[in-house]
Amino acid sequence: MSQATNHGTVLELDTKAVFEDGLFHGYASLFGEVDLGRDAVSSGAFRKSLAERPANRVKMLREHDQREPIGIWTEIVEDTKGLRVSGRLILDTVLGRETHALMKAGALDGLSIGYRTKAARRDKARGVRLLDEVDLHEISVVTFAMLPSATVTSVKSNSFSELVAAINAARAII
Repeated sequence: MSQATNHGTVLELDTKAVFEDGLFHGYASLFGEVDLGRDAVSSGAFRKSLAERPANRVKMLREHDQREPIGIWTEIVEDTKGLRVSGRLILDTVLGRETHALMKAGALDGLSIGYRTKAARRDKARGVRLLDEVDLHEISVVTFAMLPSATVTSVKSNSFSELVAAINAARAII
């Protein structure tokens, strides 16, 4: 297990669950948390954008470099916690394989959103910009996220070993 702490929150990346198909999950944004740029995303901020742009149309990049697509997003959903994502790295590319290897090692686990602000307001007391509506264009796998708690939470797959484990579990019940 690899752990990262952010203001008392412990986040774990289960490196033992890393398999070879490039599938991973995480949170690209967490509602109400203030990032290093003093922005906080409000619950519902992605709703309109996600209705207009399905997950596979939001680009998956490495370090926000538009010349470096590394995979595809298979699911992007707002839940009560934030912007939950699932994606698959394209392992037929050098950068996809490199990103996968770094994730498996626990060396690369940050997620960061690329967006255009549609509606925001200022919380002068806290010195924070509250993002009420954003147009989401891309989500990057990054070394250092503006929101340190926006991370990959698991890198796993539906692998042969998982199938064997499921069959063995079913046998144990019989």
